[in-house]
Formats: sequence, structure tokens, C-alpha cells
Amino acid sequence: MFNLFQRKNNAKPRSIAVGDVHGHFDGLCQLMNFCEILPQDRVYFLGDVIDRGPKSAQVVKWIREHNYPCLMGNHEVMLLASFNNGKLDETALRHWIPSGGDTTLESYGDGGIPQDDMEWFASLPSYLDLGDTFLVHAGVDPFRSLDKQNNEQFCWIREKFLSNQFPYFPDKIIITGHTITFTLPGVRPGEIAQGPGWLNIETGAYHRKSGWMTALDITNAIAYQVNVFSGKKRKQPLEKIVKVVEPTRVKF
Repeated sequence: MFNLFQRKNNAKPRSIAVGDVHGHFDGLCQLMNFCEILPQDRVYFLGDVIDRGPKSAQVVKWIREHNYPCLMGNHEVMLLASFNNGKLDETALRHWIPSGGDTTLESYGDGGIPQDDMEWFASLPSYLDLGDTFLVHAGVDPFRSLDKQNNEQFCWIREKFLSNQFPYFPDKIIITGHTITFTLPGVRPGEIAQGPGWLNIETGAYHRKSGWMTALDITNAIAYQVNVFSGKKRKQPLEKIVKVVEPTRVKF
């Protein structure tokens, strides 16, 4: 059970971004308890809440029950492509299953993915603009305006975004998931990565080299982390856990 009321109810509301969960429901439960979420807090999921981990169906159920905003990630894109308008697309399915789709289907059991969950996946936005913060799963194409982009950029982009040397927005920070931070130059497992105008909080919960799931308290610049394998927890000021990435060194 979630202990939602350990913090005082008169505490200042927070905006909290949660990195890729990838089906690790137990780790998510621990992380939300560790954050001491209150009803007035605003919690946002950056996409890729499914696949790889063993309890994707439970993750989706919990996010939907709490009505938390969730972005479209590339793994949600792959799921939807596999069941295109209710029709099985075998080519897309062959791509999704080895990318973690097998564990998602297993978590739903013999009944398969309910239609209302499919409709929820299809309804997920590509990004959320919170004013001084812009949430998106993978990033943006630095050479296109937002209205010229779609899920190909918002859910899949990697090197072009991360290697750009200039901020996309002059007045807001982009917070992403998608690319595991330790795959970036000079970043160790569990560290948050920072580049020109962006932060990446995808610390690789499903990956055996890391195991860290991250929630960033944007309001107070505090990172909460739980390791889904060891159960370790840590809470740190953002400045203590962030590693600056040199864009010219980013190569995939």
C-alpha cells in the first residue's frame, strides 16, 4: 500500500517527473512511497511505462487509477503498431516482442490487453508544456519547429537531439527519458545527464548495470531514486547527481 500522507498535507505542491518505469511496478511503488506523494502533488510519467519488467499491466492500472498524466514513449508506439486499429500487424509485433513486448503480454494474462487500456495508450500525448519545463519522452528535432514534428521525433530521437550544442528553448528546460544516461559519455549508472537546455532522467531501471528508477522533484530540484534490484533508496539535490554531457562527444 502507498503511504500518501507521511508528509504534511499543507506542504507546497510539487511537480514530479518519473523516468521510464518499464514494467517494474514494485520499484514504482517503492519510489512513490519514498517521494511521499500527496494528493496536491502533480506527477508526470515520461513514457515507456511498459515492457521489459514483469508487471506492465499493474503499472498501467495504477497510473490510470491515479489519473496521472503520462506521455507516449517508443514502447507504447510499438505496442499500438502491433495492434493497428484492432488488427494484428505481424511485422510490427515481431519488432515489439523482443523489445520487451513479451513481458507486457504475459503481465496481462490470457485475456490480453483490454480495449480501454488500448484506448488509453492511443490517447497519450507526445509532450507536455508546463511553462518553464517541457516534458517529452525522447527529445525534439533541434532543426524543426514543434508543429513540424511527430512521434518519430518525440518518441524515438536520440543522437540529433543529444548532440546539439544549443538549447531548443530559450526560456524552458526539456526533461526526457528514453536514452539510458550511462550510455552517454562520462555518465555513471544512476546519474542524471544534463546537456544544453535538457535533463535526462532515464537511469535504466530495467538494466542490470543500473537498476535505478528516478523521480525528479522539479519544484525543489531533488532527485528520488530506488534500485529495483537491490531495494536501495537515495534522495539527493539535483546538483549532486547530475553529470554534464559534452554534446560533441555524443555518438550512437
